Parts: sequence; structure tokens; C-alpha cells
Amino acid sequence: MLNFEFYNPVKIYFGEGQIASLATAIPRDARILITYGQGSIKKNGVYDQVKTALKDYPHVWEFEGIEPNPKYETLMKAVTLARQHQVDFLLAVGGGSIIDGTKFIAAAVPFTGEPWDILEKQATITQALSFGSVLTLPATGSEMNSGAVISRESTGDKLVFMNPLVFPKFAVLDPTTTYTLPDRQTANGIIDTFVHVMEQYLTYPVQAALQDRFSESILLTLIEEAPKVMREPANYAARANIMWCATLGLNGLIGAGVPQDWATHMLGHEVTALCGLDHAQTLAVIMPSVMRVCRKQKEEKILQYGERIFGIRSGSLDERIELAITKTRDFFSGLGVKTQLRDYGIDASAIPKLLAQLKRHQLTALGEHEKIGLSESELIYRDCL
Repeated sequence: MLNFEFYNPVKIYFGEGQIASLATAIPRDARILITYGQGSIKKNGVYDQVKTALKDYPHVWEFEGIEPNPKYETLMKAVTLARQHQVDFLLAVGGGSIIDGTKFIAAAVPFTGEPWDILEKQATITQALSFGSVLTLPATGSEMNSGAVISRESTGDKLVFMNPLVFPKFAVLDPTTTYTLPDRQTANGIIDTFVHVMEQYLTYPVQAALQDRFSESILLTLIEEAPKVMREPANYAARANIMWCATLGLNGLIGAGVPQDWATHMLGHEVTALCGLDHAQTLAVIMPSVMRVCRKQKEEKILQYGERIFGIRSGSLDERIELAITKTRDFFSGLGVKTQLRDYGIDASAIPKLLAQLKRHQLTALGEHEKIGLSESELIYRDCL
């Protein structure tokens, strides 16, 4: 096991009715800005629950319209509003995109320089607004970590920043808020969670037995519960298990003391930025190809994954690896998500543009061994076709 530090200060309010906890979770004298997306929370009752919980708070403003793959241009409008009203507490209500965007707002409001430098130059953040979240789409784990992914429409960038100052103070996780999610969003969330785990698990062995078992338990739970939520959207037990899997999949626990990959995510971000695919759609396309192109360096863990997750114990080494890759792709496609670039009308002509973006963003040494250069990335993209 590798040396590690683990820190996670986020308080979790889990279960039905926990949105009411906002009334005690946020300081009564706070100047609050509620951030949310395109208005779905007004249709499913979450907005009304939040407003009821905050009815005795005298200073509450709202910012609506944060997109999936939150845009810098939109978030800067929220920054202006927060500064105008001297907001000191943010409340993100929505999925990972809303929470990611709110992390950026929290860092940008007190920032004295050009806010884009937080992402492009990884500028030092010395302070950030406090914030909490009400999760309505389990997927990214953003409700219990300190990372965010932000896009800039004008430049076609999609960049990451992390800072302990943007850990949420708390997260409310009520599985009933996910009952009305469209199938596409439910499936995307499951795939996002699955690949988050794989990025921390499918690398090389370091005798971290407990972390491996943690990861495998999340993967097995996702495989078992996914069909239930797709068939029965209001299955509370299944929704609760999926929601908790998503949070544990990226709150730092399973990644402590183990090597991590994240090549699938980095390659996928460029596909989203240039081609407009959902984040999870890119993961479903790219993950199997990363496994195939990097099969030698991942060999031991792919074999372990195949045996423990899918019961693959017979056949030659290559046959077992290929079957594990096929089973992974089958799980994604079984959720109704396409797994080849051609399924989205993307052909080989996109690859030079994707590689140019990787080079521009200095993503030329990806993976747990930092040996996925541009030539390996090209092989992965071509395998995705």
C-alpha cells in the first residue's frame, strides 16, 4: 500500500425528508445564494422543500441556469450576483454539475485576479465561500469531495481544479429526489460512478486489499442495483444504494493508498468539449478501449476484476482479459448507453482535433504510469471508433 493522507470534512444528511435539515445546517444570519440548473427542481418538489426549510432566513437569493458541464461564462454571472449582494454562503441544489459550478463560484467570489486562472493556471486559492449541497443526481461524488470540472464555451476548454477550501460543509442526500430522473440521467450517473471506481481500482497491485474490496463492493452493488432502478424508478432501496455508491466512489476513501489512472476521464473531457457528448457517454466509449490498449500494464488487475466482478476463471490470459472488457461494455450498453464513437456520428476525422486539444492542455503523460502519450491516446481513440 502506498503512503497517503486522508481528509474529508463533509457532513452527510442521508435519507428521506433530510432536506428539512437545512434549517439547522446553515447559520441563521447567512446571506445565501441558492444555485441550481434548468428548473427541474421546481417540477419534482425539491425547490419547494428547500424554500420551506429556509423560510425563516432573511437573506436568500437565487441563481438559475447552471448547465450540465457548467460553463465559465454562466458561472461568472453568478459570481457577479454573489458579490453584488455580499453573499457569504452558497447552497447548490442539483447534480454534480451544479455542485462543481458552485465550487468554482465559491472560489471565484473572493478571488482578486482573473478567475479563469483558477482553472487554466491552477492559481493559488487562499479563501472561498462556505457552501452546502442538496444532491438530486448521484454520479460525480462532488457532494463529498473538493474537485470540480468547468468548461469554457468560448475556447472549447474543459478543465479541472481541486482545493480543500471547496469541500462542501454538508451534503443532503435524499434518494426520493432521484425518482423522477429521466432514464438517460440515471444511466449516466451509474456509469459515471462505475468509471470513477475503475479509475482508482484498475491500475496495478500494491497489496491494498481493503481498498480493492471497497472498490469491488461498489462495482458489484452498481451491477446488482442498476437494473432495479431502470425498471422501478421509485424503488427506494435501490435508489439509496446507488446514491451512496456514487458518494463513496469519489470521496477519497477507495483511492487512499493506491495508484490512480484518470486517463479515461481526461480523454473523455476532450470528446465532450469538441463533440458535445454527455460526460458519461464518453466514459462508456473510452473505458473499454483504455483497458484494451493498456492491457499489459493493467493485466493483473484486469484479471482480478474479471474474476471477482464477473466470475471469469477459465480460458487463456488473453481470453479472460478480452471477456472482462466485453462484459464491461455490455454493462454500459445494457443501460441504454452507446459504447462506440461511430454510434454518435463521430469518425476518424475528429481524432487529430482531439489530440491537438490534449497537447494544448499538456495531457501527454496520462495514466497510472504516466506513459499514455499522444501516440497511445490516438490508439485509444481509434479503438473507440
